[in-house]
Amino acid sequence: MDAFETVLWENDATGLAALVRSGEIAPAELVDAAIGRAQATSHDINAIAEPLFDRARQAARTVDRSLPFAGVPFAVKDLAMGIAGVPMHAGSRAPVFVPESNSTLVDRQIAAGLIPIATSTTPEYGLRLVTESARFGITRNPWNTGHVTGGSSGGAAALVAAGVVPMAHASDGGGSIRVPAACCGLVGLKTARGRTPVGPLFSETWFGFVVEHAVTRSVRDSAMLLDLTHGPDGTAPYAARAPKDTFAAAAARDPGRLAIGVYRGSPLGLGISAETMQALDIAVALAKDGGHTVAEIDLPMIDRAFMGDFARTVAASIAGLMRLETVRNGRPILGDVERATRVLARFGEVMSAGELHAGIERLHAASRALIAHAARFDAVLMPVIAHPPVPVGGMDAKGADEMIETLLDKARLTRLLAIDTIFSQLMDKSLWFTHWPAIQNVTGQPAIAMPVHVTKDGLPLGIQAAGRPGDEETLLSFAAQMEKLSGWTTRRAPLRRPA
Repeated sequence: MDAFETVLWENDATGLAALVRSGEIAPAELVDAAIGRAQATSHDINAIAEPLFDRARQAARTVDRSLPFAGVPFAVKDLAMGIAGVPMHAGSRAPVFVPESNSTLVDRQIAAGLIPIATSTTPEYGLRLVTESARFGITRNPWNTGHVTGGSSGGAAALVAAGVVPMAHASDGGGSIRVPAACCGLVGLKTARGRTPVGPLFSETWFGFVVEHAVTRSVRDSAMLLDLTHGPDGTAPYAARAPKDTFAAAAARDPGRLAIGVYRGSPLGLGISAETMQALDIAVALAKDGGHTVAEIDLPMIDRAFMGDFARTVAASIAGLMRLETVRNGRPILGDVERATRVLARFGEVMSAGELHAGIERLHAASRALIAHAARFDAVLMPVIAHPPVPVGGMDAKGADEMIETLLDKARLTRLLAIDTIFSQLMDKSLWFTHWPAIQNVTGQPAIAMPVHVTKDGLPLGIQAAGRPGDEETLLSFAAQMEKLSGWTTRRAPLRRPA
C-alpha cells in the first residue's frame, strides 16, 4: 500500500492515468490507495460528506483503461451536482435530497474514467468562504490543521491538498473554487459562464453566478478535465462560446507576449495584508519573467455598491431556495438551517422584486463597463484572499456581531438590514477575508487561482488572473507558464507524508 500511496502522492491526475494505461499500476490499486489515505487523514481534515468506498472499488474493477483519466480517484462536491442514490446534504441539517440519476457533469466525469470515492464537505448551501458547518463540523487545511481551507469547495481542496485525490469537483458562485485553491496551494479555474453543464437539477444557480469545474494540482489536469466535460447539456439556456482549440493544447503552448494588468485595490475599501501584497508581487515578477508587459489598472466601477448588489442577489437566491425546499419537504425548513442562513433568507424576502431587478441591472452595467475598461489586457492579476488562511472559527460571528445576528434572527428584525449601515457592517464581516472573487462571478469572466506563494508560516497564498469573457485558453496558457516558472507542482502539504 505504501508504494501505491507514494505514487498517488507524487503524481497529478494526468500522470496517474498514464501509469494506468501503461500497466504500471491498476485502477483498483489507485482507488485502494486513495481510500486508505482518506481514512488515514479523516480525523485530521474532516473533508468527506459521504464515503463511496464500496462503489468506487467496484467501478475500479470494470473501468476502461483506455479512458483519459482511467482509474483516477476523484471526489464530487456535496452541493448541486448529484450522484444517483447518494444523499446530497448541501452542508445542511435540513432533510437530504437523494437524486435518482447523475447530473450531466458527473456523467461526463465518470465517462472520462474518473472514479468518485466520496462526496466532499461544503458549508451550508455553499454560503460561506470557509468550510465549517453545523452538519459536518470544521474542514481543516492539510498545510496546517489549525487553519481554514476556504470555501465553499473546502472539502474538495482539502482532499486534493492532503493527497487523497489528485483533483476534485468544485463549484464557484462567489469564489468557491478560487478561495480554497488559494488557501490550500492548488490550481482553481473558475470557468466562463455557461462553459460546463449544471443540469438536469438546475438551469442556472444564483442568476448564473455559479459555475462548476474543479480544484487540481496542475494546470494540465484542469485543462484536460475541461476538455472532457465542457459544453451545454440539452436543457441549458445558454452556453459559452466554443474554444478555438482544445484546452489541453492551450495549456501546452507558449502564451506568447501578453498584456497583463494588475489590480491592487479593494472593492470593499478594507485592509489587505502585507502577505497578500507580497504574493501579488511574486505573481507580477513571474509574469515579467515570462516576457509579458505589466501595467497597473484601477477598476472604479467595482465598489461597495457593486458588492452590496451582489450580496442582495445571493440573499434573494437563498430566500427562493428556502421556498422550494419547503415545498419539496412538505414543511418549513428555516428551523433546520443555521442562523446566518436563516437571516440571509429572511433578508431576501424583505426585498421587492423591483429592488432585486434593479440591483441585477446595476451589476450587468458594471460588468459591461469593467469588460470594456480591461479589454486592452489579456489577463488581470489580483488577489483572491486578503489575508493568509485564518485560524478555524476565525470567521464566526463574535461579540457585537453575534449579538446583532441573533437579534435579527430571534426577534425577526431582518428589515433592519434595509438600513445601509447595518447591512454594510454585516457585509464586511462576511467578506473581509476575500474581497475580489465575486467580481468574475457577476461578469461571467473566467479566472484562475494560482498557488504562487507560501508564507513564512508555511501557509499557501494564491493569486488569481481574470481573463476576457469566454477565453479560458489564454488563461490556461499563461497559468501553465507561471507554473513552470514557479515550480508549484512539486509543493505538497506536510500532512502525513508517505514514508
